[in-house]
Amino acid sequence: MSIEAQNTKTALILIDIQNDYFPKGKNELVGSEQASLNAKKVLDKFRKDKSLVIHIQHLSTRKDATFFILNTNGAEIHKNVAPLKDEKVIIKHFPNSFRETELLTYLEEHKINKLIIAGMMTHMCVDATVRAAKDLGYTIEVIGDACATKDLSYNNKKTVASEVQNSFLSALSYFYASVISTNDFLQNN
Repeated sequence: MSIEAQNTKTALILIDIQNDYFPKGKNELVGSEQASLNAKKVLDKFRKDKSLVIHIQHLSTRKDATFFILNTNGAEIHKNVAPLKDEKVIIKHFPNSFRETELLTYLEEHKINKLIIAGMMTHMCVDATVRAAKDLGYTIEVIGDACATKDLSYNNKKTVASEVQNSFLSALSYFYASVISTNDFLQNN
């Protein structure tokens, strides 16, 4: 084992895998169910290895918010990746999981220097968190097939979810993170 590998402490961060992103939720994403099942496989590996797991839960505070409303079923973390009692849950109110939360302090307390990230939405909170984490000096792997997004539009042109997903993961893999599949992660760890 290399010195670098011996000095690496890794945490799993699952971002906003919450009921409102699933069928019958207030903001359903394309592929949310499959992404959550892939995230569960990674989560199970972290649990088996007794490695650090952090769940990020978004609660909307905007007056005009339409999903992730406090005290609603939609805001709850989905059953596929529901936190265990000893797993950290960090509440956030912005796309960037570091903004006005205890995430950075918690990672520093546990001497974490590598992050494995999965979650929702790829184009919003996953993107914002990965970019912030890189700026803070973390090494990052994004589990691409454990993330989900939705169709978007700009200038009266629709971009389907698969293209949004590919575009954002491609952009992140250019500099900010290694983007890998669930199977690649499980085979190499």
